[in-house]
Amino acid sequence: MKLLIDMNHPAHVHYFKNCIKQLRQNGHQILITARNRYPTLQLLETYGEHFYNRGKGSEHLLGKLMYMPAADITILRIALKTKPDLYLSFGTPYPNHVAWLLRKPGINFHDNEKASLLFAFTRPFSHVYCTPHCFKKDFGEKHIRFNGYMELAYLHPHYFTPDDSVFKYLGVDQGEKYVIMRFVSWSASHDIGHRGISLEMKRKAVAQLAKFARVFISSEGQLPEDLKPYKLNIPPEKMHDVLAYGSLLYGESSTMASECAVLGTPAIYLDNKGRSYTDEQEKKYGLVCNYTESIGHQEESIQKAVELLNSPNLREDWQKRRQKMLSDTIDVTAFMVRLVENYLQTATLHRNLS
Repeated sequence: MKLLIDMNHPAHVHYFKNCIKQLRQNGHQILITARNRYPTLQLLETYGEHFYNRGKGSEHLLGKLMYMPAADITILRIALKTKPDLYLSFGTPYPNHVAWLLRKPGINFHDNEKASLLFAFTRPFSHVYCTPHCFKKDFGEKHIRFNGYMELAYLHPHYFTPDDSVFKYLGVDQGEKYVIMRFVSWSASHDIGHRGISLEMKRKAVAQLAKFARVFISSEGQLPEDLKPYKLNIPPEKMHDVLAYGSLLYGESSTMASECAVLGTPAIYLDNKGRSYTDEQEKKYGLVCNYTESIGHQEESIQKAVELLNSPNLREDWQKRRQKMLSDTIDVTAFMVRLVENYLQTATLHRNLS
């Protein structure tokens, strides 16, 4: 069978890479379409994947809406030429539109309940909507839940072992404490109305945390001159090694916070609306500390970061919490493969796959 998988974000490369590998081993052919957003294409090239570039899109809501028909047409042309049997994506509406138009099945994964605009453009066209079990919305008969997080598709111990050569990239000694700070651009459709951490608080956080650990900043936007010396400069495929050995993540990325939870690295995540999965990772496992974007919570989050960096046995404690989480969850890649192959073989929806 032939599958078309669309990738709109660097994280999607990781979500699907092990699934792609196993599906190929099982004799299926994979076609990839991808948005030209750094470092999505660079990651695909690093992993040796052939892909169709469907363009950059836009960082603004009106531009995103205008880009939609262009992306639909691009994928439609590819589909008419290559004739996929099934379409797979995370959140993006374009392959589902094409699948619906060509009367083919489309499976859409998602984990963010706040993305209401995306739901409006994806849900009606998807045959299957697949989410973590903690997802708070209910999409009815087409909805399948799995007991895990998307980050387990690539950071589960079955698939990922951290590479300690990353210490050389960072210029730190093994055992030396370091913090990763992550600032996002707030340009996604579900980010409308968010401001994130203020520049003043970013500077304060850097100054406070640098007293106790090396600080590295990963930022989607340009950093001011005084923060540029802290910029993280590594190949994008090394990021998970950096997170795995880090002492703490502090920032605005829900994906990175969840990645750290899966790896057993303490994470502080700031967002007004939060995510169901980071909420669960905090309440059920104590792996993430969630805060809003309010000035009060920004102050509290910095204090919490300092507290964690000065906690004895921090890494050992978080690794124990991680083991509890791993014992409660599934191999998400194996679930994805079963879901796809079951649907290809029977064209029916089975809910007992996880």
